[in-house]
Amino acid sequence: MAEDDVTPEQLAAIAAENDQGESVNYKAPAQKSLKEIQDLDKDDESLRKYKEALLGAGHTDIDPKSPNVQVTRMTLVCDAPAPLTLDLQGKLDDMKTKSFVLKEGVEYKIKISFKVNREIVSGLKYVQHTFRKGVKVDKSDYMVGSYCPRVAEYDILTPLEETPTGLLARGHYTINSKFTDDDKHDHLSWEWNLNIKKDWEE
Repeated sequence: MAEDDVTPEQLAAIAAENDQGESVNYKAPAQKSLKEIQDLDKDDESLRKYKEALLGAGHTDIDPKSPNVQVTRMTLVCDAPAPLTLDLQGKLDDMKTKSFVLKEGVEYKIKISFKVNREIVSGLKYVQHTFRKGVKVDKSDYMVGSYCPRVAEYDILTPLEETPTGLLARGHYTINSKFTDDDKHDHLSWEWNLNIKKDWEE
């Protein structure tokens, strides 16, 4: 059997094995702007200083036309011979042509780098759907958390995973990724490709 020569029945079996379908009973908190939070109890000096330590003093040099959440980079963190980083600030269509190569059985994490510019964002979530030959074989949801505005970027890491091994696992995968939040606001959706090989390729 050639690499990436997998039948629809085998793909269906892989998809069924990876279908975890957990339901999360979670209700988003009421939204408040950063200014509203900072203005609460503003006569209480100790509380004001505490909130400033938690939320930061804020910065006013942000372009008002820029999005509140900017997703800048995605990196596959592993023992690859070369960095595996995707710049997410370019054209989304160009990302569809880029492909990462991972050796089978290697452990990796996905790192997402992003900025929060103006308002607190709650319940950020990274969602990933993995397809092989048009069949969805895996879905992963990672709760990222809530973040306040700041100049520096944030980095989040997904839990450690391991690429599958064996002849059936090797081949080309298309992955649809989305960075969203409690309000189901799509901060960024992008498509990228992954090739699982028997060994690293230059």
